[in-house]
Amino acid sequence: MRTVEEHLAACLAAVSPLAPVETALLDAVDCVLAEDVVATSSLPAFDGSAMDGYALRAADVAGASPEAPVSLPVVADLPAGVREVTPLAAGAAARIMTGAPVPPGATAVVAVEDTDGGVATVLVRRAARDGQHVRRAGEDVRPGATLVPSGTRLTVRHVALLAAAGRERVKVLPKPRVAVLSTGSELVEPGRPAGFGQVVDANSTMLTAAALDAGARATRVGIVDDDPQRLLRVLEGQLGQADLVITSGGVSAGAYDVVKEVLTRMGTVEFTKVAMQPGMPQGLGRITSSTNGSVPIFTLPGNPVSAYVSFEVFVRPALRKVMGESQLHRPTVVATATQGWASPPGKRQFTRAVVTSDDDGRPRVRPAGGPGSHLVAGMAGANALAVTGEDTTAVEPGGVVRCILLERGRP
Repeated sequence: MRTVEEHLAACLAAVSPLAPVETALLDAVDCVLAEDVVATSSLPAFDGSAMDGYALRAADVAGASPEAPVSLPVVADLPAGVREVTPLAAGAAARIMTGAPVPPGATAVVAVEDTDGGVATVLVRRAARDGQHVRRAGEDVRPGATLVPSGTRLTVRHVALLAAAGRERVKVLPKPRVAVLSTGSELVEPGRPAGFGQVVDANSTMLTAAALDAGARATRVGIVDDDPQRLLRVLEGQLGQADLVITSGGVSAGAYDVVKEVLTRMGTVEFTKVAMQPGMPQGLGRITSSTNGSVPIFTLPGNPVSAYVSFEVFVRPALRKVMGESQLHRPTVVATATQGWASPPGKRQFTRAVVTSDDDGRPRVRPAGGPGSHLVAGMAGANALAVTGEDTTAVEPGGVVRCILLERGRP
């Protein structure tokens, strides 16, 4: 039986980042940058006005006040977008709008509120200092500066900077295409009535949502019954379309588990047991086709809680590695248990839990729902997985527990 660390290491070794691609800026959001993006020009590109007002020489209005305004002729009108400006002579002013280029010779901009708003001449009622209300060329970015370094996951803020610097396309590590399917003749699609002995398939929807939340491009393939030939056709159909495949069900010791039968013919898939609860039966490897190459496959247990915990512990870190993320794991917190629970000897337990804070902001944790790996309602009420070690058989009230936080989104 493998330890959790051993199986996680095997999962991470089975995947690698995809080849970088160049893509449009909007399509690159949430992808990891695969190049250093370097500025080729200044930002701002020119000295511009930060206010609606008048460009002038600060020395010309050094003594201006409401009681003794200074009158200057207005020799130019400069709207935003003006393409040509002429130098400003001493003793003159140019009416200027926010974003317009400041004419050579002007050293400051006086806000319109500090003037009479004149068109032919302007009365300036407040002194100015050199540089006042002027956005200097290059004060944000200089040519040759690294705008965004390689390895950065692009957010809205990065996209804003790259667009402002004139970049339309960037090179990124693409989001992997993930195909998700559930196996079992007992399964029915959500929205259809389940007859006696049948179970509504939650796993493929849950795991597709989990892969999307991790940042992948996930597709729910749906349900495949316990027919080896059909499962073989479905999996072969994903080769060439998916970068990674996730299945749930059919990996334990049942007499009708066809996943093992099919995958032993398709590639190098190893089925093993991991010393954990829930999620002991696991499968990992590659499926191969002579025409469409091979892709990694993760075969997870069929019980919904087991499948979800397995995804969080093993598949999610692997997906983040494929995407080039530097932080593979969710954040954790050490919390004090408000009630006790049992833990199986020799296995690492991942208990669905609720983490809260007391009045002093200290984390507290309690189990969510019962321990059964089929209890989906308890999983829905959890915001964490409380982790207890292989040598722990019970968590006592007041004991401290490491908890994996299950907040939506990626760190």
